[in-house]
Amino acid sequence: MPHLVMLYTRNLEPLTDLDAMCRTLCDAMLAVKDENDRPVFPTGGTRVLALPAAHHAVADGTRDYLFVYLNVRMAKGRSDAVHKAVGDAVATAARAHLAPLYDSRHIGMTVQIDEGHEVFDAKLSTIHPLFAKPA
Repeated sequence: MPHLVMLYTRNLEPLTDLDAMCRTLCDAMLAVKDENDRPVFPTGGTRVLALPAAHHAVADGTRDYLFVYLNVRMAKGRSDAVHKAVGDAVATAARAHLAPLYDSRHIGMTVQIDEGHEVFDAKLSTIHPLFAKPA
C-alpha cells in the first residue's frame, strides 16, 4: 500500500493519455516526504490503477460532462500534515495533467484519502524486494 484508484467516466479516454496520468500520479505520490524528509510511501508498494465507469450519469445530463474520482488508500498512522501533503500532491498532479480539459470542457474531479483499520491485510508481492535497501 498505498493504492490510488482512479475511477473515471469513459468519455475521458479519448481526450487524455491515462497511462501517462497514472505515471504522473504515481511519481507525485512517491515524491511526498514526511516531516522528517523521508518518503511517505514505499516505491514497491505504490500503485495507481485507472478504471473506467461502465455506465455513468453526471449532473443534469445536458452536456457531455467528464468526471474523475481519485481515491488514495493508505495505512493508518500518518500525520494530518502528511495527509494534506499527499492530497495536495495528487490533486495538483491530476489538475496539471487534465489542464487542457479544464480549459475546454466541463469536468469535475474529487480527491479523497482513506485511512483506516484493516480487518484483513495480506500482501503478496515480489516487487517490494526490488527496492529494499541493503542492511
